[in-house]
Amino acid sequence: MKNYRLIVLFIICVLLITNTDAQNKRKLAQTGFKFLSVSTDARVSGMAGAQTSVFGSSNSMLYNPAGMAEIYNTLDITVSQTQWIADIDYISGTIAFNPFSEYYGVFGVSVVAVDYGWFYETVRAENEAGYLNLGTYKPSALSVGVGYARMLSDKFGIGGNVKYVRQSIMNDAKIGVTASGYNKIKLETDAIAYDFGLIYKTGFKSLNIGMSVRNFSEEVKYIEEGFELPLTFRIGASMNIFDFLDIPQSEHSFLLAVDAVNPRDFEEQISFGVEYTFMELLSLRGGYNFPQDEGGFSAGIGLIQSIGGYIVGFDYSHSPFGVFDNVHRFSLRFSHK
Repeated sequence: MKNYRLIVLFIICVLLITNTDAQNKRKLAQTGFKFLSVSTDARVSGMAGAQTSVFGSSNSMLYNPAGMAEIYNTLDITVSQTQWIADIDYISGTIAFNPFSEYYGVFGVSVVAVDYGWFYETVRAENEAGYLNLGTYKPSALSVGVGYARMLSDKFGIGGNVKYVRQSIMNDAKIGVTASGYNKIKLETDAIAYDFGLIYKTGFKSLNIGMSVRNFSEEVKYIEEGFELPLTFRIGASMNIFDFLDIPQSEHSFLLAVDAVNPRDFEEQISFGVEYTFMELLSLRGGYNFPQDEGGFSAGIGLIQSIGGYIVGFDYSHSPFGVFDNVHRFSLRFSHK
């Protein structure tokens, strides 16, 4: 009974906050730290990000931290690399620890780093070119989080993260000429953000319902201008469609997941994802996310192998991105029983 009350309370909170946001004029594309909105895991991205109601591996910290609640292995590690548009690279890593079986829950650590590449630093000058080249600089972004998840019962899992996020454009930007050189300013800022989530097993076949709130934080000030983080609400459902067929689960499964997404700086979105798994060894995935200005479709493949007390997996996803480059993601998973 207490579980149902928690679910109802969470839904009411989400609806109230969402309704308040909808009543205000939404400032499209006016949040900062947008790197927090990019999906970095190949399995999840192959299903267009529809992960909110799916119990997963340590990478659940980056989507719905409640997804870690059903990790019963002692150690679970996922490392991912994303070849994003404009030659931007993302590297992410997550580690989940379950040292006391299911008694005290699962603890996790996550890291996401962004490599934007090198840029030329220039200032205006009274010369033929109209500027001076002062060298190069390299922007960066980083998120480091600590999470916890636990099954409160055999049907109800909760989880949360607290993370430190930082973005730096340039350490010593030259903004004006003085008699001794240039005025300099640090173009960087940081913040503390929070993620919360839950997943509920309905008891009807394998139907799960999940909800999450990501990137909850106070307003961040950048030099003189304040901005919000990309706060995102998600609610989703997932189920193995083959539950309706007389097919052994160890041989075939067909996961269907649907998420409704309400981001702070974009219109509401719907994500559909499917995953067919054969003999618990090979997975084929596909998904679609709309509305999108560019992209939307995604596809992927996964391989997993159990060797003694270890589980090793590899995932790849491909996402066409319209006028931009195609996005490729690679993930490696290691789990120790």
